Amino acid sequence: MLDQNKTPLFDAIMYYDSKRPAYFRIPGHRYEKGINPRWREVVGDKIFGFDLTETPIVDDLHNASGAIKDAQDLAAELWGADYTHFLVNGSTCGNQVAVITTAVNGEKVCIPRNAHKSALMGLILGGARPVYIAPYIEDEWGLQGGITAEQAEKMFQENPDCKGLMVVSPSYYGITSNIAELARVCHSHGAILMVDEAHGAHCYFSDKLPGGAIAQGADIAVQSIHKVTGSFTQSSMIHVKSELVDKAQLEANLHLVQSTSPSYVLMTSLDMARHYMATEGVMMIDRALELARDARERINSIPGMRCATKEDLEGKAGIYKLDETRLTISAARLGLTGFALKEMLFNDYNVDLELADYRNVLAIVTFANEKEDLDRLVEALADIAKKYESGSPLPPARRLPAQPEFVITPREAYFSKNKRRIAWSDCRGHVMAEYIAPYPPGIPLIYQGERMSDDVWEYLEEVRARKGHIHGPSDVSLETVLVVD
Repeated sequence: MLDQNKTPLFDAIMYYDSKRPAYFRIPGHRYEKGINPRWREVVGDKIFGFDLTETPIVDDLHNASGAIKDAQDLAAELWGADYTHFLVNGSTCGNQVAVITTAVNGEKVCIPRNAHKSALMGLILGGARPVYIAPYIEDEWGLQGGITAEQAEKMFQENPDCKGLMVVSPSYYGITSNIAELARVCHSHGAILMVDEAHGAHCYFSDKLPGGAIAQGADIAVQSIHKVTGSFTQSSMIHVKSELVDKAQLEANLHLVQSTSPSYVLMTSLDMARHYMATEGVMMIDRALELARDARERINSIPGMRCATKEDLEGKAGIYKLDETRLTISAARLGLTGFALKEMLFNDYNVDLELADYRNVLAIVTFANEKEDLDRLVEALADIAKKYESGSPLPPARRLPAQPEFVITPREAYFSKNKRRIAWSDCRGHVMAEYIAPYPPGIPLIYQGERMSDDVWEYLEEVRARKGHIHGPSDVSLETVLVVD
């Protein structure tokens, strides 16, 4: 057992800072001395001493043998992995590495249709041939559900040469699949189970939450530690617990996608977040759950407002368990879309939520929230409900479109020399050279290499018409798109 009270990278940087050598290395700001005085006046000076480069004392992420290695080993033990690597390019690079370590050069890999766009990037980098699998849709709330073991088994029966399966669990909305059963199916076919666990690093610290992916048998789990467990934005981890994963290849692939100038500020924040979770995580996550459960109960007592419960979702649409720290809130009974509700909460009540869809808004509750935060949210919802109590219920949401026709691989489309730009209004029936993903949550509705269908076009046209935020196309206004002839 390692001593989880230790903070090896933080301690190494503090020791280096105490020496204050004459500094002739990158970065050029020389601690606080080269920083804009206006910034220093606001934030103080100490943090700038953490922005270092590779020195004999503070180790090297790409060949870790000292403080960084020790910090990664502590994280691996805490989350139950064989080994762990810090990620300074976010979970994006972790998902890329998971995909290209599992399958490349025409080998098959199964990707869910609710995968983050980073999985697509992995397909482009490695050239694997995707086999797509669609999560079920929960109709009442309009949410994408889970991937079931039965779906996975059917996929492997039809594609016995598939090298692995990726699942998103928990999703943005806190929806999980049965990872233990998926691991059983994958391993019976000699395949790797990759879990995009960007939203689930906290699930290892309470038996009241869905269990963590590594603990349930996943081979690879990628976590955005910054999302809910206290590190800085863009800092993540990839955990591996498997004999199926080629460790040397995975580490080589990390060199391919990670910065050669990794941020010591980000890595230190990972070290310190791990320490905080190790020493106080159980208490902190229980506190977040208590706040979320209390808020959920109060929201559901407001006429016209609804907040999704375990009873609403678990056991439906492939949903295994619900992370109750995610509050999915709907005012559809009052005639309000999620987009309108989110905008109203921010503009009129100074309450900022994570995302909105047609029917819902999403509030993420973490251990750092206070009761006052939840009170403001509940009180704002109650006030809105009074103002719109005579509203007519929303009509049903447009269903997510069916998977478009697969024509060529994402890599073939991305690197094709036969691309041209056409009007958005004319792209139906064409093979796309760009993916298109409303953001958040950043899930592509059409991938490179797929043929634009009427359903996908009409769905995206609604997003475009309301000026929704879109990732993927080079013309984000969607006036034009790139297609492959």
